[in-house]
Amino acid sequence: MTVFIAEVSSNHAQDLGRAFDFIDSAAEIGCDVVKFQLFHVESLFSSEALRAKPELMARKAWELPLDFLPKLAERCQQRKIQFSCTPFYLEAVRELEPFVDFYKVASYELLWDDLLAACAATGKPVVLSTGMATMDEILHATQVLKRNGCSQPTLLHCTSAYPTPSHEANLRAIETLRQATSCAIGWSDHTVQPGVIHRAVHKHGATMIEFHLDLDGKGDEYAAGHCWLPEQIAPVIRDLSIGIGADGDGIKAPVASELPDRLWRADPSDGLRPLKEKRITLQPR
Repeated sequence: MTVFIAEVSSNHAQDLGRAFDFIDSAAEIGCDVVKFQLFHVESLFSSEALRAKPELMARKAWELPLDFLPKLAERCQQRKIQFSCTPFYLEAVRELEPFVDFYKVASYELLWDDLLAACAATGKPVVLSTGMATMDEILHATQVLKRNGCSQPTLLHCTSAYPTPSHEANLRAIETLRQATSCAIGWSDHTVQPGVIHRAVHKHGATMIEFHLDLDGKGDEYAAGHCWLPEQIAPVIRDLSIGIGADGDGIKAPVASELPDRLWRADPSDGLRPLKEKRITLQPR
């Protein structure tokens, strides 16, 4: 089974109705999870960064209002889809705990042991993106999660370029991470290429696919080029689900749809169809 996560990011525009539309759309296109982000610009960037790049303060308009959380969680329950959120400050872990099904830690926060430990200590599942990270950094972060109560984190192989050129996806790293950590490994997509997602699942066994979703091309992050629209990703999810459903149990034996034709095989005694036991039941028209 592959879990599909629709990442809303900051495309909600602080509009609760639009946020609900994201949840509804994610459910309708076949996602298992919809994910938001909880941050405050002042606690996301250092004072030095904000002085050097004052344009970062424009991201205040991207912040998720705290009072949205119970309403979003309730809407997810109504639509039978899981609710997840990425905490970007320590207090956010506690603020999210009553509402989220699991935490997602972003690639940029992979080095922050205190955040990893706080998420793990809640006892809820944790998903960690690994963009930009070295194997030593990933192994350390994984151990922090495991030591603090998350015995089975899920890691997402990720290339943190927005968008990611498909030739830099490096999907073979999925198996590298699996072998090194014994964790479930998925793919966080920034390529917006169906072939990359198909390859991640069918060739490399990604158990989770995260992708950035926008509803209509009007979200604040859409122009960067890493967001999917519902009509783009829906057939990918559908086709992947069909492909996964075709795996079967691996036992080589006749399946139900074949049974009516078994008696119509060539009889070994004369090479004619059907088998003799079937011939004796046939009546001329």
